Amino acid sequence: MSQWKQIQQLDIKFLEQVDYFYDDNFPMELRQVLANWIETQDWETASNHESMATVLFNNFLIQLERQCSQEQNFLHRHNLKRIFHQIQGKYKANPLHMATVICNCLREERRILSTASMEEQGPLEKSMQSSAALEKQKVLDNKVAIIRSSVQMLDQAVKYLEDMQDDFDFRYKTLQLRGEPLTSGKNRNSLSMKQEVTTLQEILNRLDFKRKEILSKIADVIKEIDALISSQLNPELKEWKRRQQIACIGGPVLIGLDQLQNWFTLTAQSLFQIKRQLDKLGELILKVTYESDPIPLQRPQMEEQVKYLIYHLIKSTVEVVTKQEISKLTLLIFPCRNRQFFILTHNTKVMDVEESTGCLSVEFRHLVLHSEFYFKLLIITVSVQTCSLPLVVISNVSQLPGGWASVMWYNLLTDDPKNLGFFSNPLRASWSQLSEVLSWQFSSFAGRGLNKEQLNMLGDKLLGQHASYNDCQVSWSKFWKENIPGKSFSFWLWLDSILDLIKKHLLPVWIDGYIMGFVSKEMERALLKEKEPGTFLLRFSESHLGGITFTWVEQDENGDPKFISVEPYTKNRLNALPIADIIRDYKVIADGVVPENPLKFLYPDIPKDEAFGKHYNSHGPVQNACSSPEPPMSPGMFEIITQHLSPFEFESAVSNIFNIF
Repeated sequence: MSQWKQIQQLDIKFLEQVDYFYDDNFPMELRQVLANWIETQDWETASNHESMATVLFNNFLIQLERQCSQEQNFLHRHNLKRIFHQIQGKYKANPLHMATVICNCLREERRILSTASMEEQGPLEKSMQSSAALEKQKVLDNKVAIIRSSVQMLDQAVKYLEDMQDDFDFRYKTLQLRGEPLTSGKNRNSLSMKQEVTTLQEILNRLDFKRKEILSKIADVIKEIDALISSQLNPELKEWKRRQQIACIGGPVLIGLDQLQNWFTLTAQSLFQIKRQLDKLGELILKVTYESDPIPLQRPQMEEQVKYLIYHLIKSTVEVVTKQEISKLTLLIFPCRNRQFFILTHNTKVMDVEESTGCLSVEFRHLVLHSEFYFKLLIITVSVQTCSLPLVVISNVSQLPGGWASVMWYNLLTDDPKNLGFFSNPLRASWSQLSEVLSWQFSSFAGRGLNKEQLNMLGDKLLGQHASYNDCQVSWSKFWKENIPGKSFSFWLWLDSILDLIKKHLLPVWIDGYIMGFVSKEMERALLKEKEPGTFLLRFSESHLGGITFTWVEQDENGDPKFISVEPYTKNRLNALPIADIIRDYKVIADGVVPENPLKFLYPDIPKDEAFGKHYNSHGPVQNACSSPEPPMSPGMFEIITQHLSPFEFESAVSNIFNIF
């Protein structure tokens, strides 16, 4: 089943995630009509090679134009033509960008498929966890809403207080304008004056009571916001950042940022609203004040509390910058104190939006990154500082496996973004932690995670057989630095080479689940010995970096099982011929008479053509197969010969051999 068909069968919650990253940069209509063709192209390689990206871009337009001409529905044909011109105009000058966009979309699809397929919990447990998460979200939503409502009511109370004070101020000044001082005996003895003074005193008393009431309510709301931030919002933010680390190394797709941002935004709005209310109270006392007025006594302290909360709320979160503001925003990068790079002539760049992801980003090369900038919000100056996910600087592509291993190990074992001395004494990982991360590498980068049996084989490889996995701790050195016993490479280097082989040459077959991959020779024989002759399985080589081999079972003269394996096929051989075609065309001499294909059934009992038929190239199997009594040329011999012969010389030599037979 194609990747796109698998996507279409997902639950609505996963389809919403898919809908998120398909936009005008790459409309979903194109993914639908060109699904099979898109999935057979190497977009990851093209995203790093402009010439290949150009070829794929032109082929993409040809395929799309063909679909337009074949479309019978007038409306659909019209939409496809419109999209054709849109894509042509957008990427004609930059086909590399289109390859990157499509590569990112396919990678995100695989991550979502992996997340959906790796949910191994029972329905009851998943339901309970989902209910708990929803309940937690409802509690926070309700708390934020209550605070917002309280602040809105305070707005009305302050407005009522202002009206009451205006009434008092008007009456007081009107009395003053009569021309007689309020202390005059004549006016004091008049009935109307006494009534007016009494009324003013009553209004002043109510004014005093209302001021105290408002200040008390503001103090209560500030306490509620303080408790909300410290006990709920900050833990939620910390938890989200941890999930971000896990998503970085292939874990579940990161969601929930919009909800988190909404909570912080509404809380910040409440604080700014309280700040305006306190400012308004400050204006009121300029008009009317009196002895024991509570505003001058309590307002300064409350204002400091609000500023403190605003400062720390903003400092702990990420500022959202609109696209219109980007041209005004620059990011200044300072060289690291203990090491400086002078290759780049300037260290200031304007941030831009990645069209494929919508993220704000800037690219620097040959620099250690350190950033700090300031912005002023009302009267509050906030020093904003944030930490990125781990960044590894390499000087050669050969260091990439080690760099990614460092990122995985760091994100797995620490949530402290400033732990610069982590690798001076790296922590150990439990096998349960590490095995999950290893499965994520395959699910996120290759579209299919590892099952329990495959992980057990890797556990044996890393820890030794019969080890108690639950109690075992794996050191950084054993994972990355130390060579596997008897081999010239480390465990992670071996595993990374397999990941690279899958991504570049085996992806469709791996996603279909037809590569057992991680199985020891002993287990391989145990699985095959009871099967029909011609049953085979595919596994990754343990002796070569980035190699795959297959083993089939036959019966000897005594009827006992006999196991035959081929030398591992590496990327050089698979560049010339896909694995499905190798399996289809593989032939050896049977009884010294007629060459035949010994591969009949993929383990456990799947007919070979049923498993691999859809991955065969359009042309049929090679007709002039070698009928020598010797097995076909091994991949190792093929690599040696191709190093000394040009492609033309090699083909000529092979043709001459076929002509002999």
